Amino acid sequence: MDTHTQKFKIRLGLFVAGGLALFVIAVFIIGKQKNLFNPVFKITSTFHNVGGLQIGNNVRFSGINVGTVDNIIIINDSTVRTDLIIKEEVRQFIKSDCKVAIGSEGVIGDKLITISQGSAEAPLIKAGQQLKSSEPVETDAIMAGLRVTVGNAEVITQQLAEIMTKINSGKGTLGRLIQDKTLAENLNKTVLNLKKSSKSLDENMTAAKHNFFLKGYFNKKAKKEAQKKEDARKAAEEKAKK
Repeated sequence: MDTHTQKFKIRLGLFVAGGLALFVIAVFIIGKQKNLFNPVFKITSTFHNVGGLQIGNNVRFSGINVGTVDNIIIINDSTVRTDLIIKEEVRQFIKSDCKVAIGSEGVIGDKLITISQGSAEAPLIKAGQQLKSSEPVETDAIMAGLRVTVGNAEVITQQLAEIMTKINSGKGTLGRLIQDKTLAENLNKTVLNLKKSSKSLDENMTAAKHNFFLKGYFNKKAKKEAQKKEDARKAAEEKAKK
């Protein structure tokens, strides 16, 4: 056997060995992701719309990947069933009243299934059991709501700009008040006159209280007020004693 043939066989053997090694590694990685080498159990849930969920997407519980989506089946025109494969080791933490929801990894990441925590008194989940689901919020619906909000904000901003333009140009009552100095001065004078009138009224009332003819009236009024306060105080004391 010549040297060339031996080198060819060695290269062929190395190529085959490398291919087998890559195959084994790939099978191990895929099997680990699909939980092929771990004890698992299956549960189901139904949705009206899975929102782009695909077979093989992750299932999370308390933020940890605990399984994968095994199958997605359309039951009828309003129901889609999802079969989930869950690691057997986490069965002890999943209760029968847990809820299933569809989320995503980040803003634009892949879809995934999340299982919420159940109540402490609920029994543990059984293999094949169906969990209640929460319908996902569609991205299109969120974007439509944002578009409406942005449109409303644009209208409000435009209206505020128009109001400020009118005020700056002296239109309207507020605009005339800000721009017209005469009107502002008249308003200040009116306020001063009201203050003076109020002060004069207080002085007149003080003088009336000291007037000989009206003094008796104010004294009687003061006595009535004092008597009311005394009666209220006695009533409160009697109520407290009871």
